[in-house]
Amino acid sequence: MTKKPPKGEWFKSSRSAQANECVEVFLGDDLVGVRDTKDRGQGPELWVTAQQWDAFLAGLTS
Repeated sequence: MTKKPPKGEWFKSSRSAQANECVEVFLGDDLVGVRDTKDRGQGPELWVTAQQWDAFLAGLTS
């Protein structure tokens, strides 16, 4: 996806503490972004619809 939501806050799990070996997530109104913590601002970002993200999370718990 090329469309991105307005600037917001990226966050990572509180369980990752200060480690930089995890992913960060951006929750927008219609889109959700995922990126590698080590490559903030430089690396690739994956953007999916909120509906796709919900389906992904449901698949993790089933």
